Parts: sequence; C-alpha cells; structure tokens
Amino acid sequence: MRLTPAVELEYRCHRLQSLMGEHGLDAVIITQNADLFYFTGTTQSGCLYLPLQGQPLYLVRRDAARARMECGLQEVIPFSSPRAIPAILAEYGYPTPTRIGMEFDVLPVRLFERYRQVWPEAAYSDATPLIRQVRMIKSHYEIHLMQDAADQVDKVYQRAKEVIRAGMTDLELAAELEYVARKHGHLGLIRMRVYNGEMLFGHTFSGTDSAVPAYTDTPFGGLGPSPSFGQGASYKPIGRNEPIIIDFAGCVDGYLVDQTRVFALGDLPDRLRKGFNDMLTVQELMKEIACEGTPWGEIYDRCHDLACRLGYADSFMGNVGTQVSFIGHGLGVEIDEYPFIAKGFMDQPLQTGMAWAFEPKVVFPGEGAVGIENTFYLSHDGLKQLTHSDDGLVIL
Repeated sequence: MRLTPAVELEYRCHRLQSLMGEHGLDAVIITQNADLFYFTGTTQSGCLYLPLQGQPLYLVRRDAARARMECGLQEVIPFSSPRAIPAILAEYGYPTPTRIGMEFDVLPVRLFERYRQVWPEAAYSDATPLIRQVRMIKSHYEIHLMQDAADQVDKVYQRAKEVIRAGMTDLELAAELEYVARKHGHLGLIRMRVYNGEMLFGHTFSGTDSAVPAYTDTPFGGLGPSPSFGQGASYKPIGRNEPIIIDFAGCVDGYLVDQTRVFALGDLPDRLRKGFNDMLTVQELMKEIACEGTPWGEIYDRCHDLACRLGYADSFMGNVGTQVSFIGHGLGVEIDEYPFIAKGFMDQPLQTGMAWAFEPKVVFPGEGAVGIENTFYLSHDGLKQLTHSDDGLVIL
C-alpha cells in the first residue's frame, strides 16, 4: 500500500490556504472522497477543516484509527457530527469562521444544511474552483503515479491484441481486459466529478455499437448491457471489418490516465480508416501548439477548425445533436479535472504541471466510430506523452 507523503499533503493544503486568502475565506470544509484523498491521503468518512492559517484538522467519523494510519497530516481527530466542530476549534485556538468555502458542485443539500446549522451567521461560497485550481498542477510524485497507470493500460492494450476474436461479445472482451487491469493494480473505479458520472474501467465496444450515443458527456457512448447502465459494452458479437474501440482508463493508487486505441479483424472501410488517420493529424496539431501560456480554448478552436476542414463538422466528437464541446480533459484523481480543452476558456492558459487527455474522435451513425486518445503533461521541458501504446490502427 503506497501512502501519500506528508510533504505532498502539507504543500497541497498550503497552496489552498494561499488561494483562500486571495478570495477572502476564513475556512474551507472538504467532504467529497476525491478531494479528501487529495488533501489527506485517505477517504475515511468525515471532513477536512482547513483554516486560513494554522494546521488542517482532519475530523474523522469513521474510521479514525485507520485514518491515523493512512493520513500524513499532523492532526487527525475523531468526531461524531458537525455540531462537535466548534469545541474542537476552540481547543486548537482557531477563531469562529465567518466566511466558509465548501464543495458546492458535489455537496448534498442535506449535508450542507447540517454544517450551516453549526454556523448560521456565516457566509458560504463555492470553494470548488479553488480546489480544482490546486489539483490541476501535478507534482513529480503525481506524474510518477500516472506513469504507472500508463504502464498498466499498455498491458491492457497488449492483451487486447491476444484475445480479440470474431464472435466474442463486447462484454466478453471488456471482462478480459478488466481482469488484466485488476491484476496490475487497477482499483476498479474511475472517479468523475460530474453529477451521475458513473463509470467503471472505460468503454469497450465494436461496430455500429461504437456510434450509439449515451447519456454520458463523452464522444462515444455505447449501448451498454442494460438501460440501467446505458453505456459501454453490450452483448453484441464482434465481427470482421469493423472498428473495435478500447477506450480504457488506467488507475494506480487513485491516479488516472486515459487511452483509446482502435482494432479491427480484417480491415476497416475506407471512410473509417481515413477518419482514423485524420484524427491522428488533429492530435499532431495539438502537440505542436500546446505550450505554456496557450489558452485552453485556443487549442480547442484550432483543432476543431482542422477537423471541420478535413470534412468532419457533423461527426467530430459525436453524432449531430450529441456532439460534445471539448476535445480534451484534465486528469488526476478524477477523470474530469482542469484543464478543459474545450470551447471557450480563452482566459485560461496552459501551465507547467498540467496533465490532460486529448481525444479527437469521429462518429458515423450506422457504421461505427474511430479516434485516438492519449494522456499528456506539460513539463519544464515541454509537452510529454504519458500513455505509450502504439498509436496505429491494429489490424488482426
């Protein structure tokens, strides 16, 4: 079991405290699992109370003993409910907060009301943008974890070349690949911040199913095994001369990378093969222009314009009517972190330390879908690629 070093946690908390000062907050209270893991190194139930000045207090309802073992912060304190917090703050000499930030994008209303009853006179605001701003700059420690995740997803890619056969179902293929990932440390879960953003290992589907839209905010959807989970692999048998999509997220110690590769038994129709090659061209443009200071939205605009000029205005990043307004998304402990390579965002520049997946894809209803996805990060030496499986179309 790899534990997040204390120096990592302390630095992250200090960065958030600096932003709190700039935005006039006395305290931030963190309750969501992904944020708890990022700032405490564990997900034991409770909250992190981060004052503007002083040591963070990790208040744990269950299980405090395990939290003490897994968390590198100095103060890990058992507590029973939010009503107990004022007494704990008094014990540490912390003032009563009057301006409190919380994770408004993910915080249940009922839980928020419980905290608001503790300090009814305080002003509350959304701390999520500040939290995401801290999380979007990766440390060397985080990049190393993502490199391990890239090695994991490459093992999935290698196994796909061995097991894909005509007649097996998309679900059977997904199960084979998920087994490999689990054996190499995948946690079996992909955290997403967006509401109702359930996902397991990613998406595996073939042929016309790869062009079926779904409720997910993704260019590919898939029919899924049931309307109760209407995305990803279904019971469709894999055929010859059709695209087989393996859009897989590696996950090691909570950190993610995202990779998409296209396979086929026999060959692909000319339209799909050309679409695949053109998406590689879009990826090359991103590599050329992604440098420190480039606005996220400019990368989107230029790559989207290239895709349209190549003839994909109605198929780039989804079917007509279901096209998504992004080509890339940040990665870390969640799959939808900053930066967003998306429409707008012209006032948000790339910074050293950012990591993101870039996924130019095209969808042809009734035929199939193709594309490429890799995970990159911006280092002091320029753009680096983390995922390293061969980009080429795999013909089996």
